[in-house]
Amino acid sequence: MNKAVWNQLTTELNAKGVTLVAVSKTKPVEDIRSLYELGQRDFGENYVQELLEKVPQLPSDIRWHFIGHLQTNKVKLIAPFVHLIHGVDSFKLLLEINKQAAKNQRVIDALLQMHIATEETKFGLDITDITDFMGYYEARKADLKNVRIRGLMGMASFADDEAQVRAEFQMLKTRFEAMKRTDFLFCDYFDTCSMGMSGDYKIAIEEGSTMVRIGSMLFGARN
Repeated sequence: MNKAVWNQLTTELNAKGVTLVAVSKTKPVEDIRSLYELGQRDFGENYVQELLEKVPQLPSDIRWHFIGHLQTNKVKLIAPFVHLIHGVDSFKLLLEINKQAAKNQRVIDALLQMHIATEETKFGLDITDITDFMGYYEARKADLKNVRIRGLMGMASFADDEAQVRAEFQMLKTRFEAMKRTDFLFCDYFDTCSMGMSGDYKIAIEEGSTMVRIGSMLFGARN
């Protein structure tokens, strides 16, 4: 765990009002605790079983972000404590989050995942999907009192072409701003545009990111 990098990152991001999510997947509890003791509170995991093993071993005020592809049958396992679910890519998943949040007498925050990269392997909704999704949401939102759509997230292509990466982030930010202005969605809590990782977070911030997910810069290469 790199203390100097964390200090530099938090100074830079705090000045811009950007939330840092430390991506701790595959990393030991000791590394997470070291970063926690410096003041970091937002941590991201993308494997449910690994997250369930870590939570009891760490302080209760950690804000756990689930950043991986989440199966509907796993929602119930993280619903009691998860702070933000980053990758909602189907209405079925949103309904399940609402259902499990209600069972735990909670309101769970979530981000819709938009597909902005050229790689076919990445999950997410395209622009047409998001339009359909929000139509479903408009029709059902009175029943969705235990889930809040906080914004959008997306991952740019793993490419050396800065112009391409920048264009993909611009696409996400433009969609975020357009959705924020819609009458049926307008609310104070639609405020999160999550984009940017270790290799491209500077570009993401320049294009309007409000939340970045940083792993290897803080913890080193994955195990």
